[in-house]
Amino acid sequence: MGTPTYQPRVNVSGSGWRNPPTGAPADGARRPSHQPRPDEDQSGPTGPKPRPGYGLRGPRRNPHVLTAESLAALTLPVGDDGVIIGIDPQNQPAVLSLVRPAPMEIVLVGSMWMAQVLALRTVATGARVAVETARPPAWGQMAQAAGGGQQCVSVFDVRQIAPQGPSVSSPVLVVRDMGARPPRNQLAPSPWQTVLTVLPFLGPRSPQMLGRADLVGLQRLSPEEAEVVTRIMRLPENVGAVLPTLSDNAMLWCRRDGDHQFVMTQPTEAETNLLGGPRRMD
Repeated sequence: MGTPTYQPRVNVSGSGWRNPPTGAPADGARRPSHQPRPDEDQSGPTGPKPRPGYGLRGPRRNPHVLTAESLAALTLPVGDDGVIIGIDPQNQPAVLSLVRPAPMEIVLVGSMWMAQVLALRTVATGARVAVETARPPAWGQMAQAAGGGQQCVSVFDVRQIAPQGPSVSSPVLVVRDMGARPPRNQLAPSPWQTVLTVLPFLGPRSPQMLGRADLVGLQRLSPEEAEVVTRIMRLPENVGAVLPTLSDNAMLWCRRDGDHQFVMTQPTEAETNLLGGPRRMD
């Protein structure tokens, strides 16, 4: 290979980067600059010596290797996924899966405050919220505050809600807040879409709605309402007797098979500043 006709250049100054000057004497100056002199190598401090271009060598340890027989012992603890709605009687987080691959219908007998807390926490999980309500101004402030400037909550008048196009990457929670006698839902059941109907109290159609719901959330009820719910949801009598005594931030979540769980919802500071304190009626 021929000798290059140009003079090599270097852009960074300092030992080991600059080319030796032309015409230098044929002694140690022509020694490759990245190799130490023999006397420097002998007089250096004890310990690991630098490798050219790599710095100090790492610690001399065997790599952490598992045998094939040990792989079965590896575990990754994974808890429930969903929305943290409060704490249970054991002071453990209570998680509710509000959006699922299959259509889901929830009835909440309680306040708009509780429904808005659930909506805000659902938005925090990455889902969208569509509200069909007879009181749009009451939901407007929350819709503007949710999502940090992004339109995650949409508010519609009664019978004006459009299909939401839910998908696995964009699940939807539809909140229907239209009093104790809401009109029939115009949206067809869809995967990754949950419908949450808010009832301030039990009305004439409420028993039918409770019997059809996949999940029911109950705030404080009157003794007469508690008897109806206990019968429809097949709750133990001692559980139904507690419903008239619940505090404003306590709820009972139950299903028709008798499965139930008491939950206390503790609002965050941001939720309290936006929505106020817990309440049973709005």
